[in-house]
Amino acid sequence: MDNAFSILVETFFGFFALFLITKFLGKTQITQLTAFDFIAALILGELVGNALFDDKAGILEIGYAVFLWGALLYVTEIVTQKFKRSRSLLEGMPSIIINKGHLQREQMKSSKLDINQLQHLLRAKGAFSINEVAYAILETDGSISVMKKSEAQTPTRKDMALQPQNPILAVTVISDGEILYDNLRESNLDEQWLDAELLKQGVKSTSDVFYAEWIEGQPLHIQPY
Repeated sequence: MDNAFSILVETFFGFFALFLITKFLGKTQITQLTAFDFIAALILGELVGNALFDDKAGILEIGYAVFLWGALLYVTEIVTQKFKRSRSLLEGMPSIIINKGHLQREQMKSSKLDINQLQHLLRAKGAFSINEVAYAILETDGSISVMKKSEAQTPTRKDMALQPQNPILAVTVISDGEILYDNLRESNLDEQWLDAELLKQGVKSTSDVFYAEWIEGQPLHIQPY
């Protein structure tokens, strides 16, 4: 019984200690956590969790571990505020993934971001075609900021009245130099059609294409390597 009561007290103490540390450090917006913040949160949780089930650890030990780690985090925050050069190491830097409508393959590679992941992030921002994006920036928290091309901006009521009622989604036909045959078949297209479209734009081989998407009624959109 005493052990159960001790765990209860330590649990409440650990909870409020973590809460106070989090409020003090300003980590209230979870969606804006950087990689460093995420690691710090995991370690704080591990410190409290392990201490709760350690018979030799009491409230003083839990408090010491939590507030010592909190102090290190606070010092880190001060360092990143005072010394700009430390921010790229501790917080990371935003990466321009799409620049003036063109995919930045090296930036994607360094950010460990593939085409499928990029398309998922863009769709979450209401961009269902890479061709309609002028700029896309991968933020330090893993989210993406999107600026659409002027013709793809939010339409007026007049524009909406002129648009078709059933808009067609972009179909990815080439990704990382490989033809996506399933997508071609679902769109009633074939490899011969694709080769002809590539030749129209001076591309001789699909292996030279990093990304290509097709929208009915529009030319094939190609991003070379």
